[in-house]
Amino acid sequence: MYRYDEFDHAFVTARVAEYSDQVKRRVSGELTEEQFRPLRLMNGVYLQLHAYMLRIAIPYGTLNARQMRRLARIARVYDKGYGHFTTRQNIQFNWPALSDTPAILQELAEVEMHAIQTSGNCIRNVTADHFAGATVDEVADPRPYAEILRQWSSLHPEFSYLPRKFKIAVTASEADRAAIQVHDIGLHLKRNAAGETGFAVYAGGGQGRTPMVAKLVNPFVAERDLLSYVTAIMRVYNLYGRRDNKYKARIKILVHEIGLDAFRNEVDAEWAMIRDSELVLPEADVRAIQSYFAPPMLQDRPEGILVLADAFQRSAAFKAWVRQNCDEHVHPDHAIVTISLKAIGAVPGDASAEQMDVVADLAERFGHDEIRVSHEQNLVLPHVAKADLPAVHEMLARHGLAESNAGLISDIIACPGLDYCALATARSIPVAQAISTRFADLEYQREIGELKVKISGCINACGHHHVGHIGILGIEKRGEEHYQVTLGGAADAATAVGEIVGPGFSAEELPEKIEVIVSTYMSNRASKEERFIDYVRRAGLTPFKQALYGTVGEAA
Repeated sequence: MYRYDEFDHAFVTARVAEYSDQVKRRVSGELTEEQFRPLRLMNGVYLQLHAYMLRIAIPYGTLNARQMRRLARIARVYDKGYGHFTTRQNIQFNWPALSDTPAILQELAEVEMHAIQTSGNCIRNVTADHFAGATVDEVADPRPYAEILRQWSSLHPEFSYLPRKFKIAVTASEADRAAIQVHDIGLHLKRNAAGETGFAVYAGGGQGRTPMVAKLVNPFVAERDLLSYVTAIMRVYNLYGRRDNKYKARIKILVHEIGLDAFRNEVDAEWAMIRDSELVLPEADVRAIQSYFAPPMLQDRPEGILVLADAFQRSAAFKAWVRQNCDEHVHPDHAIVTISLKAIGAVPGDASAEQMDVVADLAERFGHDEIRVSHEQNLVLPHVAKADLPAVHEMLARHGLAESNAGLISDIIACPGLDYCALATARSIPVAQAISTRFADLEYQREIGELKVKISGCINACGHHHVGHIGILGIEKRGEEHYQVTLGGAADAATAVGEIVGPGFSAEELPEKIEVIVSTYMSNRASKEERFIDYVRRAGLTPFKQALYGTVGEAA
């Protein structure tokens, strides 16, 4: 993984010192909250309903055991003993005292972490496939390019005050576990017919008030041209993006309003002027950064087959966990382990300080000192020998981390909602807890199969509800919390925005209504192999409307 150089250390240290002075001036009253607001946001500090919140960057979702232990320490010393992992592969602490935030940032700097560009109208933390560098279905590890983009974008003088926030994601897999088509820019690492490395470039995706799927702007941009082409897109957006209306300020609105062809022409015109400039990526520099991401030296462990066979005989729970939470690794004697942060009835994405320490221990003992954060709010150990899986599972089980539900209905994405967020109009956490409790039977969950439920507490869609197979949006209706349901969304290679199924439901009604939706699918699917999302695409909304509302007409 990437390690800071001298510039990185100096850069982050200087930012901490600058921010420390700003906090002192705010606490003394020299700065008003209005004056302080843009300064704290540049350092990931938000003011939420009950307290300040600090959002810490985890670039492309990769960190090591030392860094995870530091996050655990921060949770213990400065917060209430836990942290919340987010859909942007970051972590949030919801209860720090403002006066403690400079000390937190200093502790982060000591382990090569920071909170820069986790908020504000800038290029946010670049995200990537959480299986990168380990999975069998990728062209190459996309994280070196995410790191290049991180270095290029950090406090970029031209793009520090954009019309709105800007999000970039990178993948190298056809499966697309990075949801690139709901980002402002999505990059799909590919090789052309000549074997050259490059990127299919998407632009104009996003969720929120106006959800849109990104458009393919260029099917292949060569590696050397990555920064110049992305810069061209950013310049077009910075020039033409709306600044008079924040609801129309995202690049998706620009692409939609002028059309893909006109947008592409503007980008090409800008690109022609800078393509052969200092933005050309030197091959030597790319290879140097790639060396930071060289895979660990994995030993052959052929005994893993026998170890697993024996463990399967002894424990049905272990067997279920391996089948649900372990994925194929590029090395046949290893596996990719997803650690679910979605225990039944728990808060999705939350991990206690003790659990963070456990994951750090496992990474050191069994995972080559590497941990990933997924945009689905889980943790991943990307390099675990199959022979070590029983020991890993045993340790996870002792600390409430062995839920075998990755990709199932209880593996719910949820934003903090009205329990924390000042923008929320309804709660998300209790709804997620109620649904997971309703479907607590893991055998039933496995019978249902892959089903992604995503919940947002307001139209800003931090819970990605638009692209949930079942999406749930909390809204305020006549002073009460109400929940709108969408079906058919997806954030994979076949990205789609879900459709509203009909009138919404109260929080009390919702778990039962979700069960009606699931039962409708189970009763009508062509076979056990037909996934929920495939059934929705085949049958449409009519069967669900009839089941939920009695007749299609009543649901209109």
